[in-house]
Amino acid sequence: MADAASRLKSLVEQLLGAPLPVRIRAWDGSQAGPPDAPALVVHNRRAVRRLLWKPGELGLARAWVAGDLDIEGDLYAALDLMAELVWERGEDARSLPQMLRDPEVRAAVRGLVKVAGLPLPPAPPREEVRRVRHLHTKRTDKRAISHHYDVGNDFYEIVLGPSMVYSCAYWPSPDATLEQAQHDKLELVCRKLGPTPGQRLLDVGCGWGSLAIHAAREHGVHVVGITLSHEQAAYARKRVADEGLTDRVEIRVQDYRDVADGPYDVISSIGMAEHVGADRYLEYAENLHRLLRPGGRLLNHQIGRRPQRDESAYDVDEFIDAYVFPDGELAPLGTTVTQLERAGFEVRDVESIREHYGLTLRRWVANLEAQWPRAMRLAGPGRARVWRLYMAACALAFEHNRIGVNQVLAVRTPRDGGSGMPLRARTWGTDPS
Repeated sequence: MADAASRLKSLVEQLLGAPLPVRIRAWDGSQAGPPDAPALVVHNRRAVRRLLWKPGELGLARAWVAGDLDIEGDLYAALDLMAELVWERGEDARSLPQMLRDPEVRAAVRGLVKVAGLPLPPAPPREEVRRVRHLHTKRTDKRAISHHYDVGNDFYEIVLGPSMVYSCAYWPSPDATLEQAQHDKLELVCRKLGPTPGQRLLDVGCGWGSLAIHAAREHGVHVVGITLSHEQAAYARKRVADEGLTDRVEIRVQDYRDVADGPYDVISSIGMAEHVGADRYLEYAENLHRLLRPGGRLLNHQIGRRPQRDESAYDVDEFIDAYVFPDGELAPLGTTVTQLERAGFEVRDVESIREHYGLTLRRWVANLEAQWPRAMRLAGPGRARVWRLYMAACALAFEHNRIGVNQVLAVRTPRDGGSGMPLRARTWGTDPS
């Protein structure tokens, strides 16, 4: 009888209809596949059962989070090799019912059942969130934000480093420090918004308070930062107090739909709009338009996906939805711009900083790996594995242009047409140091 690795390789290739680009190392110590390639380590038969019950990305994710599956060698290289089979098939991929019409595929599935033993469905890892229809009510949004951000501030300090900024940095060069690149991003946002001392800034989705503190300290503005995470708010308030800025920065646990103390002179929304949802996006844009004074500026910093031939077929990434950002949705850049314009904004500038996010994510992964034992103690092994896989896979997605990130600068232009923008606005790309 063939060893487990050889049988798995043969059966998986039959199932996928393509050569497996990585090695397989199985629970019996056997190996099969390209000798110089990274290895997919299958620790036990339970990993195979997970894939049988949930073929594709979610089954792989469950096996990874539970520790049934691992990667030996370069994580990025392994994910890159597997991307075409798992993540990039997209609209051209066959569904499982379609695949099972093929007699060879059915034979492969029967073979996997024999290898896996009794085909009972393993319970999903406890880190998995039960998937529900994306309602984006205040209650469901608060629950989703809590799942992602209330992991523990100590854990995020490991990943993000001293800047505590959880969005794409702005790199002067690839060999810059993460802290310098995040400082430059905060300054870039402020330069685009152009506030003057004494003006009011609303920071929607303020995170751990980094932009609020930077804007108040460096630009003399009064800031209201809002978040749905109690852990973030407590951390941000302490940082504000430590900086001596309590007279200029207020941190609230508040939904953007409940803010009623406008008008604000400028509004920032950095890495928050991905949580809003397609059905709620116009409402989100209209709320920000209402809160902004005539002539005020909005800086909307948001991850975007590539448009599909049939937009109605778009479905949220299973792994991200189940383990990382429950209820998160990505929209194409054109859709975002259209919705902002429908809400009454005049879009004045769009800048893609896609490559910057790949650099940022790789630094976050390096931070996590450098303190891996402590990260597992703080967040639990499953949650730490989620973050390592999610950030590494996302780094590759940005680098290969599967997703992007864009800063959209918009103005609530008054009736007389005076936008307040300079004739040549793109001076913020200069070195802020």
